[in-house]
Amino acid sequence: MRLKKDLILDHNRKNEPKHREYFNQLADRLTGKGRDVDRIIQDIMTLQIAIPSWALGSGGTRFGRFPEGGEPRNLQEKIEDVGLLHALNRSSGSISLHIPWDVPDNYVDIISLADSFDLKFDAVNSNTFQDQADQKYSYKFGSLSHTDPGVRRQAIDHNKEVVDHGVRLGSECITVWLADGSSYPGQQNFRKALIRTKESLSEIHDYLPENWRMYVEYKPFEPSFYSMVIPDWGTSYYLSASIGPKAYSLVDLGHHLPNTNIEQVVAILMMTGKLGGFHFNDSKFADDDLTVGAIKPYQLFLILNELVYGIVNNDSNNPPLAWMIDASHNLKDPLEDLLQSVEAIKIAYAQALIVDRDQLESHRDHNDPVPAQELLQDAFRTDVRPLLAEARIRNQASCDPIVFYRDLKIRKTLIEERGVKTIATGL
Repeated sequence: MRLKKDLILDHNRKNEPKHREYFNQLADRLTGKGRDVDRIIQDIMTLQIAIPSWALGSGGTRFGRFPEGGEPRNLQEKIEDVGLLHALNRSSGSISLHIPWDVPDNYVDIISLADSFDLKFDAVNSNTFQDQADQKYSYKFGSLSHTDPGVRRQAIDHNKEVVDHGVRLGSECITVWLADGSSYPGQQNFRKALIRTKESLSEIHDYLPENWRMYVEYKPFEPSFYSMVIPDWGTSYYLSASIGPKAYSLVDLGHHLPNTNIEQVVAILMMTGKLGGFHFNDSKFADDDLTVGAIKPYQLFLILNELVYGIVNNDSNNPPLAWMIDASHNLKDPLEDLLQSVEAIKIAYAQALIVDRDQLESHRDHNDPVPAQELLQDAFRTDVRPLLAEARIRNQASCDPIVFYRDLKIRKTLIEERGVKTIATGL
């Protein structure tokens, strides 16, 4: 489904008077505090957040799955859905593919289709957490860490194949997440498993083209419940620092034990120059993969605050970050959920951009926590949504994407085009 630009512009014209009132009030307030509003809007317009192919359909739990209808049935329709999101917000300009779920039949046609929606291909993702019908060995007891060299070779070769697909699509990075671990004490030798993983990742790292990066993801538990081979950011950092200069840590906001100080993790990784990027989501208990900002918006703001500081004060030459959503839509329309998630990230980003950093550092230098807290919370409590709407209007996107999406009954149209019982590939 393609959105006609004049429909968006007409929608914006109808909402312009109310938006202009709110925006002017906020702009005057920020200007009075010395903030460069046009620069902030430009930064908001520039930030792009990748959409993963697997998030375009309904997720589920081990108890059940409730499809929304109108889900993309193939890679072409996944690209169309991301193109639809990008037309609505002009902030979703890339798609992240999962191999073997998203292997193109014709690379030229797929690239041409993506170009027609002004989309690029973000990180490609390998899959050694599932057994495929045509593979020789099972990953039941691990992949890159497996005791059997034949299984490790199969997993290494799969990751190399994923890189080859990415090269043909114009991607420049691969994300590696391992389900490897143990569910029972005594099942696995922790040290040997990590050593085997390091050796496997090193071979994949050395296979990467010169301009490529590898993102090493971590997770404290699930699907293994006693130990994971890469359980935390420290292990991910150890691997990325040991493997080579193309390897970086990837932070998934749901991949932490309760009460982990994720903003501090972000600060340390960025300070060492080893922060590769993010999988954004939210959680109440574990890896819930909920809509970004739905549960812990203040934590999201504090994370973005550290990122903005690190981008401005990049002494370690940390490379540009990869920004991607990684969520599972069990109850919501997936496209509406993704629109909400992008909005939440950009709200936290805009709030971080309006922080008076000179004042904040002064409070810190004088060991005065009260005004430091007040300063941060003032930025967090500021309703910056008019800035985001203005950025979208200037980008010829919808000033209110979800309202526009519902007014046009886009999900109903997708169901009419694709059917009620369609299931997105890979799910």
